[in-house]
Amino acid sequence: MAPSPPFVPSDPADIRAYADLLRQDFEIYFNDAQAYFRCLERERRAVFDEVQQLTQAYAQMIELLAQE
Repeated sequence: MAPSPPFVPSDPADIRAYADLLRQDFEIYFNDAQAYFRCLERERRAVFDEVQQLTQAYAQMIELLAQE
């Protein structure tokens, strides 16, 4: 699941007051987003490989059926 974006206060005074916490929240968010993108890329590669294999199997099936 995609990471939830950090809360950003609208009041500049709150941003200043909670700057350390907000920085941590943003760093966690960016790290989680990178992990999420890596996961998506692994899944994309896995599905791409599966589609290639199944395309070959389908081509063989079509060829076999054409011989009948």
